[in-house]
Amino acid sequence: MSNPGINKNSFSQDNPRAFKNPWVIGVLTLLATVLVVNTTFITMAIITNPGLVDKNYYENSQSFEETLITQRQARAALGWNYQADFPIRPVLNKNELYRISLVDKVGMPLTAATVTVDAYRPSDASADFQTSLIEVGAGMYEGTINYPLKGIWEITVNISRDNDQYDFTRRASIVTQ
Repeated sequence: MSNPGINKNSFSQDNPRAFKNPWVIGVLTLLATVLVVNTTFITMAIITNPGLVDKNYYENSQSFEETLITQRQARAALGWNYQADFPIRPVLNKNELYRISLVDKVGMPLTAATVTVDAYRPSDASADFQTSLIEVGAGMYEGTINYPLKGIWEITVNISRDNDQYDFTRRASIVTQ
């Protein structure tokens, strides 16, 4: 029942020998490619994994909603307002000026506060840093930030005076020149 026109050594889809049939070679090549790509992805994930950024993620998430409600109530009771003047497109390895104007419940400048900026890199906890803003005028705080890595950063501004605290978060996308 063999086809007399087929040479068993020829490369043809009619060849009954598996490694002489292009369909079998194609399927094996596709399978090998998928395995190599998956192995590469798994290896890169293990090598470049920064681990959990928040070491106590489970404990912190247990009371998240209660904490959020408490923070909102505390902010409303304080009545502080801010106006943030942050760079629109911060540039990698360049000092960028961050300025915040703060007023209290009655609209008077909020003086003698401690203002810190926490720069948090979601993909690499080792790059996180904190800097302080100094008061340059009544209720005006400013300072420079220099980002060491491009990409997305979470910027949390913490404001405290006496026993009162207020914070807010912004996202920054750091670009190259």
